[in-house]
Order: sequence, then C-alpha cells, then structure tokens
Amino acid sequence: MITRSVIVGCGGYLPEQIVTNHDLAARGVDTSDEWIVQRTGIRQRHIAVDGECTSDLAVKAAQIALKNAGIDIGAVDMIVVATTTPDNVFPSTAARVQAKLGMQRGFAFDVQAVCSGFVYALTMADNFIRLGQVKTALVIGAETLSRLIDWKDRTTCVLFGDGAGAVVLQAAEGKGDTTDRGILSTHLHSDGNQYDHLYVDGGVGSTATFGHMRMDGKEVFRHAVVRLSEVVDEALAANNLTHEAVDWLVPHQANKRIIDGIAKKLHLPPERVVITIDQHANTSAASIPLALATAVGDGRIQKGQMILMNAMGGGFTWGSALVRL
Repeated sequence: MITRSVIVGCGGYLPEQIVTNHDLAARGVDTSDEWIVQRTGIRQRHIAVDGECTSDLAVKAAQIALKNAGIDIGAVDMIVVATTTPDNVFPSTAARVQAKLGMQRGFAFDVQAVCSGFVYALTMADNFIRLGQVKTALVIGAETLSRLIDWKDRTTCVLFGDGAGAVVLQAAEGKGDTTDRGILSTHLHSDGNQYDHLYVDGGVGSTATFGHMRMDGKEVFRHAVVRLSEVVDEALAANNLTHEAVDWLVPHQANKRIIDGIAKKLHLPPERVVITIDQHANTSAASIPLALATAVGDGRIQKGQMILMNAMGGGFTWGSALVRL
C-alpha cells in the first residue's frame, strides 16, 4: 500500500464584474469581439473591483471547496496558494488566507510559477502528503491579473481575467497502480532562457514598481504547443498508459486553439475537454482549478474518472498532473 493524495472537494469563485469583448472595444481598445474570439476563444472575463484582493477571491474559492469536501478548516494541515498577484510583497497571500479562514494550526505559503502555478502547488502539497508530513491540504490558484494589465495594449488586455479555484487534498491508502484514486503523478519543468517572452516589466527588486505584462505572443504560442504536448506524453508514459485511459482533459485556459491541438493529440472529442476560456479568459494559476470546479460542479466529471491537467506559463514554466478523481 502507498499513500495517495485524493481530491475530495473543489471550489471556484469569480468576481461579479464582467467585461465583455464588446465592452473593451467600446472603451477604445483597438479590437473587436470577432477578432478576439477567432484568435483566442475568449468572449468575456471577470474583473475584480477596487478593494477586492487576491486573498478575497482565494478565500471564497476555498470555502466552497471545503464545503464540498465536508471538511472543517480545523482539519487542514497546510495551505499553498499559487499566485502571480499577491496582496502584498510579504507576507504571503497564503498567510492572509489562513487568517481569513480561521485556521489556527499548520502552515501556509505561496508558489509563483505564473500560469503553471496550480500544477506546481498541487505537486508541493502531494509531496507533503506522500511523505506523511500532512494529511489534509488546501491548494488554491488565485489571481487579480487585471492589476498587471496595460489596458491600451490589445495584445495582452483582451486575454486575461481574475478568479480563484481551490481543491482539498486528503491522504488515502492506494494499491500503487493506476486504479487508485488520487494524484498518480505530476511533472514540472522550466526554462529560464525564455524569460523575456512573457514577463512583467517591473518589480520591487528592479524598478520598484509593479509594471505591466508584456508578451511575445508568437513565441509563447509556439513553445506552448510543443511543451504542452511533451508534458502530456510524459504523464502518460510515466504511468504506462495510452491516451485511451484519459477521460477528461482539464487544461490551462490560455488559448482555445492550443487546447484543441492537445485534445486532438489525445484523440479526445470536444465533449471530453473542459473549456472555460470563453467565459473566464486566462486566469493564470486559477484557470485549471476553476475549470475543474466548473466541470465537477455541473456533473460532467465523475468520481473515479481519469483527469489530465497541463499548463504553461511565464518563465517559461510548464507541467502536468494525472489524477483519478
């Protein structure tokens, strides 16, 4: 028998304010609904209002996940928050989430891997559980990317939105094969040589300002197609599985054309791919847990099914996770 990290609850939260493609065009952005949908699949995004912090979104997603898991915050041993947009430079956003949830024990910390953040955070929590250091973990991806956007730059402002998603992991015994429920494997990568293709042009240690997001869209797209395909193959090979074993693809929601390409590689029909980018846009570290919470919440994804998650973000970072729910 081995210890597995089982997802026992999911939750997602989106700010109430919605900004459509038509709204952006009306605000003077040189774009149109047709242009954005054709290139990305995005139709709208949720934007946090003034005073609404990343930790606020994270807490609401976490509360829903805990409720769905039937677990009280008092049973949680650790919180890990994946975010690129922390409330403050320090302490961690996870520490603020810990306090807001009323957690009086355990520990909390942030992970920063941009759009791959949730897969990184899931890996961290899984490792703690496998080592026996914790029994229950709360993993959150939360972002207020609208604070990093140059709203005059149509190459970035149309792509991103705000939101949070969360999962509760619990230790459970497994047989050690792919019939086990829980995280079967995770796979992480980075390539700092690609740093300048997707970055924020500022920071405390460089300009003492927060800056705005800058992106070389063609290079990001090219690398994403290759890396996301590779990491899918890696996850399947590590578990001696073929694409037929995958019930659902729950990918990072960056571009529908990339998602369609990965689904085609897996021979998955569109109805087995979770797509939320049209309604959520790219919410970076929040996108995978938001998509997962959406599909579990509406009954599409069922207990016992095999889920493949993959993501790529600035850094470049990329990774995948193969999970039986």
